[in-house]
Amino acid sequence: IMKNYSIIIFRHGKSDWNAIYSKDHDRPLSKRGINASKKMGIFLKSKNQIPDIVISSSAIRAKTTAELAIKAGNWNSNFYIDERIYGRSSDFLLELTKLIDGKHKSICFVGHEPTCSSFISQSTFHSARFKTASMAKINFSLNSWSEIEFGQGTLDWLISPKEIS
Repeated sequence: IMKNYSIIIFRHGKSDWNAIYSKDHDRPLSKRGINASKKMGIFLKSKNQIPDIVISSSAIRAKTTAELAIKAGNWNSNFYIDERIYGRSSDFLLELTKLIDGKHKSICFVGHEPTCSSFISQSTFHSARFKTASMAKINFSLNSWSEIEFGQGTLDWLISPKEIS
């Protein structure tokens, strides 16, 4: 029997290019990025679509985005950091998804461009500009995560912080 699974793609908030950091991986969020991350966390709670599991890139700006959203929205998700998401392609996210336990019906990946928009377009054939701190929810009808493939998803919604009042 096919079951409903979903993936939320969450791009990290706006980062602070003026901050002092040694490498790109360590660039922090800007004030706007911090506020947007919290806003998106609350938005997801208000939609009652909190993911079972959140997997974030290890980059400071992504990890902080995830932590702020989780805290602001009071998500009860399992939270993991995977350093492999940083600098990897949408193909890697697909492979990672295949390994996830089927008891988790919804996953949120917190990552970077161009991987985020690439994952959305490859999954749903829907292309969109994916601004910082934006979220997209993709629905899949599967028996288990292990059988997920690109092209099988349906875009449920895509929203940026600016579109939320």
